[in-house]
Amino acid sequence: MLPRTVPGDARNEQKSAKVTETARIRSIDIFRGLTMLVMIFVNDVGSVRGLPWWTYHMSPDNSGMTYVDVVFPAFLFIVGMAIPLAIRRRIAHGDTMARLWFHILTRALSLVVMGLILANAGHADQRLTGMPPNLWSALALIGAILFWLAYPRAQTLYRALKFAGLALLIVMLAIFRRTTAAGQVAWLDFGYWEILGLIARVYLAVSILYVPLRNKVWAPVALFGGLTVFSIAARLGMPSPAHLLPYWLWPFDSGELPSVAMAGVVASLIFVDSKIAGTFRRKALLALGFAAILLAGGWALTPLGISKNAATPAWCLFSEGISLVLFLAIYWLADVRQGYRWAAFFKPAGSNTLLTYLLPDLVYFSGAASWIAARFAIGWPGVARSVAFTGFILAVAFLLTRMRIRMQL
Repeated sequence: MLPRTVPGDARNEQKSAKVTETARIRSIDIFRGLTMLVMIFVNDVGSVRGLPWWTYHMSPDNSGMTYVDVVFPAFLFIVGMAIPLAIRRRIAHGDTMARLWFHILTRALSLVVMGLILANAGHADQRLTGMPPNLWSALALIGAILFWLAYPRAQTLYRALKFAGLALLIVMLAIFRRTTAAGQVAWLDFGYWEILGLIARVYLAVSILYVPLRNKVWAPVALFGGLTVFSIAARLGMPSPAHLLPYWLWPFDSGELPSVAMAGVVASLIFVDSKIAGTFRRKALLALGFAAILLAGGWALTPLGISKNAATPAWCLFSEGISLVLFLAIYWLADVRQGYRWAAFFKPAGSNTLLTYLLPDLVYFSGAASWIAARFAIGWPGVARSVAFTGFILAVAFLLTRMRIRMQL
């Protein structure tokens, strides 16, 4: 990379990023890995019948939330925490604003593509596509994985694997056909982008807001407050651009999910920026104070409902407060007390997150787990099955990460 002069704020960003890279915050990967562990478990145990109500998502007909309803926002929270660190790191490595935005846009688009594959998995019409739905889904996912693997060196074999993955992905998308409810032949259904697509939208929305104001200490708090107010106003009936603009053109929705990630950006300011909080005591006080405001705000807004499906402001605020308190506890244990060995098994899932997220779907598409799932689908034997499945996925992720096989967008 060609050297160039870096004036003013950019030079300070580079210094800040180098400090951050030197003193990597273990708790971010641990929190993300723990979130992945719970996410894999709750996704699998959701198909088990006959368990207590709190084992599942809260019913859309009821106002409330279970621990399951906190998993997705916890992941968005840690996405927000990682955004400032990733931006500083790229700038420290010499990225211009044009290259930074190219990276942000291509990363978001890549997540959308994989989200659409998962959202359409199982809907491929075998007569039109020429293969069973699960086979199409598995091949499309394998193509995406091969294309987006982080290969160690630019050797001929690695280039061949990368382009083979891209070719496989393009072919699978080109041949996909489904039959609609009206009996018509159609291509991909763009109505739902799956969790990866939702993460892409939130990542893009927060980046659009944060990057231009990244050097302003007050910006994350102001942006979080604005998004929260926006979500409250929309819940009260104020017209939102989300109802007027195409879904793909307006990633902010009505402020609800971006507010969760922006709360993570505020948390990053507390735990990473030494100008804000140098000592752990100050970090803890600021974090607990912010968490108290979030939880109090959630309680005050409970008359507007608590619902994950509707992404109500109370659900967002409660999830943010819970995530912040949990992160503080992990930060104290892993980074302050240096007690991080307990997380060695699932921490790789936090550093190799995308590949870990896709592994369960590859197993489902292969049919390898269907026989076991059919025989352990009720009560606590089903829970034991989900625990074993989660452990298996994390073990595979652990081994792949040790072998330096990881996905990187």
